[in-house]
Amino acid sequence: MGGTAQKHRGNRYGRSEEARQSVLEAADDLLVEVGYARLTIEGIAERAGVAKQTIYRWWTSKNDILMDAFVQDAAEALIPSDTGDLRHDLRTHARNVAAFLTASDAGAVFRALTAQAQHDPALAARLQAEHLGKQRGHDRLPFERAHIRGDLDPGVDIDLAVDQIMGPIYYRVLVTGEPVTREFTDTLVDAVLSRG
Repeated sequence: MGGTAQKHRGNRYGRSEEARQSVLEAADDLLVEVGYARLTIEGIAERAGVAKQTIYRWWTSKNDILMDAFVQDAAEALIPSDTGDLRHDLRTHARNVAAFLTASDAGAVFRALTAQAQHDPALAARLQAEHLGKQRGHDRLPFERAHIRGDLDPGVDIDLAVDQIMGPIYYRVLVTGEPVTREFTDTLVDAVLSRG
């Protein structure tokens, strides 16, 4: 087998990574600009510079596109740092989650998907399987690392501690619409650690 192999740039369906990224970015941008109700496959295709038929070969609905865009964005943004200082890592992670959910295009996508999931059991299951379950694992990481270092009381209920920090953030983002400030997230972390 002489010669050089040509680099594979797509998958067996011919989807190129460049086109895929264009569609995901277009979906994010348009959702923020026009809202969920006015977001269409046609609009996404036009913004991404691809044919509508191309999108339908890859995704079955705008929810599928938005889920792929959100899962990718969350995977890049929501893994907590590890400085060896539990309080610092939790404060930073809580601030990052709050900023991601309230100030990023991906956060707008998450809010739209969560609203739609209330009426779409398949979307709710996909959101749980592809994001919420994984994010729960990320949210536990600072505690688990501290436990391994011996910096956390072994009797601490990590799941409860995560609920007490992250629950109020999601409640403000999805229910009350109140601001999720740095002071608010720091107070949540400090309250949990003062009990541990």
